[in-house]
Amino acid sequence: MNLMCPARLILVPDELPVEVPTGERVAAVYASPAGEATAARWAAELGVRLTVDPELTAGEALRDIADVHRGETVVVVVPGLDLGLAIPTDHRLVIEHTGDGWSVLPSDNEVTLAAYEQAADKFRDTLPHGRSEVMDRWFDRIGAAVPPGASVLELGSGTGEDAVALEERGYRVRRTDAAGSFVEMIRSDGYPADRLNALTDDFGGPYDLIFADAVFLHFDRAELTTVLRKARRAAACLAFTTREGEGGEWSTRFLDLPRRFNSWQEQPLRELLTETGWTVTHLERHQTRPGSNWFFILAV
Repeated sequence: MNLMCPARLILVPDELPVEVPTGERVAAVYASPAGEATAARWAAELGVRLTVDPELTAGEALRDIADVHRGETVVVVVPGLDLGLAIPTDHRLVIEHTGDGWSVLPSDNEVTLAAYEQAADKFRDTLPHGRSEVMDRWFDRIGAAVPPGASVLELGSGTGEDAVALEERGYRVRRTDAAGSFVEMIRSDGYPADRLNALTDDFGGPYDLIFADAVFLHFDRAELTTVLRKARRAAACLAFTTREGEGGEWSTRFLDLPRRFNSWQEQPLRELLTETGWTVTHLERHQTRPGSNWFFILAV
């Protein structure tokens, strides 16, 4: 244990689906009685001890935990805890106590978004030139389900190439991205675009289709749950791609900056879509390059 480093406390809302942190060791799980059931699932999944403390309802008790676990990471499940911080109700929050008060650490998604903010042009240079046959066939599949002329909300438009392809097929596309760098890139190419964070912003609508290409792989299960529920309220049909695989990983490939990627197996992904009100009407697998397998999914 490093006594010079502050503890990292992962605050978990009650009933959050278990998302095991990767790349770091969790030392313990703490909970108030109200959060015991959720905390027990975390402790069992992580293989660490669970401590249930009736006094764990205020910042003072939390500071005691931080003092004991300096240099370590612990999970704390205390529904309704008030630290004077904006604690999300739908995903975890990582905090540190520096001695002067609590500070919120950036989430995995925020770190990933910062990478795109800094390296949008570099990302564009990594993309292959020309449209792939796989994507052309995917657009054909979408066209069979959603007729041209339909309204489309694109989440994570990135460089804007997919939106151009959709408009060439007769769709009315609203381009959006959480990274201001991509929004400005699209605008400089002569197209309107809005800054929209799929986790925190309202989608507007209604739309006929929500389209997201290689976007959902940046969300963990709790975050993707939030996005899928919001999408269901905004559109009747959903088309997206995400990577097939196991769990999550950090990568600095291509951009030399950290990005978080989350991969899925088919059955858990189908189950999550069902839980959030979607019915899968079509699922394809494609290998976009050796060792990189992707799901192409349509749902209503």
